[in-house]
Amino acid sequence: MRPSGSPEQLEARRLKAWKLLREGVAPVDIAGRLGVDRRSVRRWRAQGEKRGRPGLAARPAPGRPSRLTERMREALVDCLLAGAQACGFPTELWTCRRVVQLISRRFKVRYHVNHVSRLLRGLGFSPQKPEAVARERDEAMIRGWVRETWTRVKKTPRG
Repeated sequence: MRPSGSPEQLEARRLKAWKLLREGVAPVDIAGRLGVDRRSVRRWRAQGEKRGRPGLAARPAPGRPSRLTERMREALVDCLLAGAQACGFPTELWTCRRVVQLISRRFKVRYHVNHVSRLLRGLGFSPQKPEAVARERDEAMIRGWVRETWTRVKKTPRG
């Protein structure tokens, strides 16, 4: 599994480990300082000895590149935080289908509805289920009932 961080951040971590190795710091100590496994430090040392600095250079992230640029992703986050109604939907509920429509309308990029959840998770969003509320619920009536009827029928402690 690929560690978290941009390729540049991962390269910086490898180069820091390489520098500490050349200074004579033990791989176990480097692993503790950098928060990585000691085997990674040993693997980096082997790469550095075999290929030098180019062996520790950043590599592009595997997989297909995202169809949304970084600027588009930032704009998408702004839209999502503004709310579904602000983006032209009748309710505030965000669904994957609505996000697909938003991306298509706003950025002219097509995503399949089944892949949007992965995109949203990468942007820091998690699935949430809205609290169920009956359509017939009348808050004013409930407050009146609690104020008037409930105070009349509730049991009171014996004095």
